Amino acid sequence: MSLTGNWSYPTSVRFGAGRISEIAESCEAAGIKRPLLVTDRGLADNPITVRTLSLLDAAGLGAHAFSDVDPNPSDTNVNNGVKAYVDGGFDGVVAFGGGSALDLGKAIAFMAGQTRPLWDFEDIGDWWTRANADAIAPVVAVPTTAGTGSEVGRASVITDSNTHVKKIIFHPKMLPAVVICDPELTIGMPAFITAGTGLDAFAHCVEAYSSPHYHPMSQGIALEGMRLVIDNLPTAYQQPDHIEARANMMSAAAMGATAFQKGLGAIHALSHPIGAVHNTHHGTTNAVCMPAVLAFNASAIKDRFDLAAGYLGISGGFAGFCEFVNGFNDQFDIPKTLNAMGVTDIDIQKLAEAAVKDPSCGGNPIELTTSNLTSLLESIAG
Repeated sequence: MSLTGNWSYPTSVRFGAGRISEIAESCEAAGIKRPLLVTDRGLADNPITVRTLSLLDAAGLGAHAFSDVDPNPSDTNVNNGVKAYVDGGFDGVVAFGGGSALDLGKAIAFMAGQTRPLWDFEDIGDWWTRANADAIAPVVAVPTTAGTGSEVGRASVITDSNTHVKKIIFHPKMLPAVVICDPELTIGMPAFITAGTGLDAFAHCVEAYSSPHYHPMSQGIALEGMRLVIDNLPTAYQQPDHIEARANMMSAAAMGATAFQKGLGAIHALSHPIGAVHNTHHGTTNAVCMPAVLAFNASAIKDRFDLAAGYLGISGGFAGFCEFVNGFNDQFDIPKTLNAMGVTDIDIQKLAEAAVKDPSCGGNPIELTTSNLTSLLESIAG
């Protein structure tokens, strides 16, 4: 079976091995004549980045990059990126890399034409309507990991450098105009990044499937996304050049981000402040939090996971699914606690107070409070 295709849902997606060769055509389709490629420091000199810049240059689009991106991108990164964008006279962004680079690239394209400050567009109520939609620059997104799904998202997660709180900046027009999903770009990922990003996609699907909100399309996408991760992440982890497993994981990542339009929940509400304060890897943090959150939500999600487990090839219904998750984490050497992950001096009360304010709380099937989030944090701290 050929794992390649051209999709228009949720946006224009060019999927398949080797399709990075279409980067210049993709910029043309997005209306970009002078792109700024936004990537992270680790990828700045990587051969896949150098090749992509060469392809752009050969097409007369220049070879301009910005790579001042922290693992958890901050408002400082955004401001520096916007300055580089405006000073360079660019008319669009190629967001290239993992979730950090994709989120920052989208935020730069969004903010470059705005006159109000970044936090005026936080995902609260209708704050997104404050933006000048006509001033939002187009984005071509090129993921080089398979996890966040930010390439098909309409938001960016940005850390407030003053408060160390992760905030979501949202606007419908932040959705990239064109996405290139080329699984060959993920072959060089280190094993722990393959695992962490893959488990991030899994968490997106699990939480979207658990959300009480009504969105049958997202529900179906979440279920199939879980299956793709279960069936392919171990192979991608153990055989890093297995292109079919890499392709299926790249699909699962995009599916997770599409599905969580239905909502996220306590896993992300916890992992966002933990990551912001302790600078942990997001997907790995999600994996550490997942067993405790599944147990916490059991009364509300048992019936639907009883049904899902059969489709996923897991016996024992919801209980079997929870047992599977623990074993699945073990396959990738995921720590059992935050302490085992290297997170020490944990201010549980501070983290709980931040978690209860996270927008992800709204998608949890059981109402989240400072009290029950404190209990969850105590159970995973170690």
